Amino acid sequence: MNGPDGAGEPVGWLRAVVFDAEDTERLARFWGAVLGVGVVESAPDWVQLAPDRGGAFVAIEPTDGTTGGSSRTRPDLEVTDMDAARARIEELGGRLVEVIHARPGESHYRMADPEGNEFTVVLPLPDDVAERAYGPSRRPAGA
Repeated sequence: MNGPDGAGEPVGWLRAVVFDAEDTERLARFWGAVLGVGVVESAPDWVQLAPDRGGAFVAIEPTDGTTGGSSRTRPDLEVTDMDAARARIEELGGRLVEVIHARPGESHYRMADPEGNEFTVVLPLPDDVAERAYGPSRRPAGA
């Protein structure tokens, strides 16, 4: 699908906004109340809220406050092919910041746009988490 300005095919779509937090439970309660949603996944290194009415979700990762850079918020860009997405992002002027090893066998690419704003390129949610988040379709409404 081409964008209104003829930008071509999208690399991916906004799946989540991820907040770093020193108190993940407190921030999960805050954002859950703000958005009117509950928790669909909670682990020591990740709390994921249910998607809001727009289909994206908020997630919270623990930090000790020493995270580099000034941003403690970053979007997750869901893609179907990590390497193709990385190549296209680099072609557009972005860069790889680091490879993040998440769940066993799962990696993400932390990328930066041309001005250094970071975002994470991720594959679709595992089926069990997607079903808890989106229901039997395992996809946001309209996707």
